[in-house]
Amino acid sequence: MKIEFWLVGKTTQDFVEEGMAMYVKRLKHYLPFEVVVIPALKKTKGLSVGQIKSKEGEDILKRIDKGDYLILLDDKGKQYTSPEFAKYMERLLQQAQRKAIFLVGGAYGFSEKIYDRANTKLSLSNMTFSHQMVRVFFTEQVYRAMTILKNEPYHH
Repeated sequence: MKIEFWLVGKTTQDFVEEGMAMYVKRLKHYLPFEVVVIPALKKTKGLSVGQIKSKEGEDILKRIDKGDYLILLDDKGKQYTSPEFAKYMERLLQQAQRKAIFLVGGAYGFSEKIYDRANTKLSLSNMTFSHQMVRVFFTEQVYRAMTILKNEPYHH
């Protein structure tokens, strides 16, 4: 199974890009992993939050194939310890789906249509993180999960 990490909008912070790139490079030794950046909406000045979420949702839904397994990174999602997340990843990788997508929404979250399409939700913490920092935290946790599954010394 291929794992894709979808993000709405680019980052302008070099340290975020560098941190994420380091973990993505490490992950390639364990599984097919790709980061997909969905362009942020332009000209949103006159739009309501609901309209922005709806338009972003439509953009995202156009890119998802019927058989893809969609996991939202969402504050209402299930939380795991790192070893529990490793077991979750192990089960996920054994599923029959062709591709699993972990999705970070835009600044205002997800539209109802995205929630309806999602297979499940995952929360990284009870704390709120910027959409930029989630990029590094999530890729590090996937890397940590792979090292746990391989009994490698990264996770103590």
